[in-house]
Amino acid sequence: MKSDQELKAIVRKKYAAIASQKVDVNKASCCGAGDISNEVYNIMTDDYSPVEGYQESADLGLGCGLPTEFAHIVPGDVVLDLGSGAGNDCFVARHETGQAGKVIGVDFTPEMVVKARTNAETLGFHNVEFRQGDIEDMPVNDNTIDVVVSNCVLNLLPNKNKIFSEICRVLRETGHFSISDIVLKGDLPKALKEDAEMYAGCVAGAIQKDEYLSLINKAGFHNITIQKEKPIHIPADILSSYMSAEEIKKFNTGGNGIYSITVFASKSDKKRTFKKIDQLIQQPDCEPGGGCC
Repeated sequence: MKSDQELKAIVRKKYAAIASQKVDVNKASCCGAGDISNEVYNIMTDDYSPVEGYQESADLGLGCGLPTEFAHIVPGDVVLDLGSGAGNDCFVARHETGQAGKVIGVDFTPEMVVKARTNAETLGFHNVEFRQGDIEDMPVNDNTIDVVVSNCVLNLLPNKNKIFSEICRVLRETGHFSISDIVLKGDLPKALKEDAEMYAGCVAGAIQKDEYLSLINKAGFHNITIQKEKPIHIPADILSSYMSAEEIKKFNTGGNGIYSITVFASKSDKKRTFKKIDQLIQQPDCEPGGGCC
């Protein structure tokens, strides 16, 4: 098993290369890593084109959800995007928070930070800032953030306990997060788990859904809610690099699954007025007003 630092090095190296890859390549693979599918054009990403504030030049096709759609950002908010890439979700968040607010993107790949800063300068967005740093040790002061968003990033890093602790640290008392990420139900085949490309591709680094929600609960968050969930189907022409046809059939029919979830949680139970409260859809098996863990 690789160490945490080895895994981070793999991800950093891969995403440095992804920064200059074509979007079509990223969409037809698992977050830009590993083999490209000839069967499925868009494996993980959601369609941003109708989203206000969307900038096509900043979309590298690396997300697995639309966390800003569910993030309840209001004008004047300070928003933090974890793993900000070329700035896609930051620019959408900027539209929501307006000129009175501020958006900070943090990414630990230098090439991504340069690309994001170039995009912001080209677009003339002066209230969007990009910082290079590790989201397990964020370059952000305590109690300064209203809303945290992240899109298909936390599963890339090994110490998820530390990440949720850091999110709690930087959020104001009335702050909250909306995070899209990859989780599992059941086990991945061993060959997928051990492949470095699939780790960088947001699959091998994913953990069980129940464990993911439990980590959020243990970090002390409130109102834990699944806002959206969708299955991720890895095409057979990619899976064939890791398993036989019989193994692929068993994997696809054995009750195992890879899912994208968008999860909301607040730092405390203090009330805050949301602009789009009707979007906060409670998970069916949650008790009203309670957590999901």
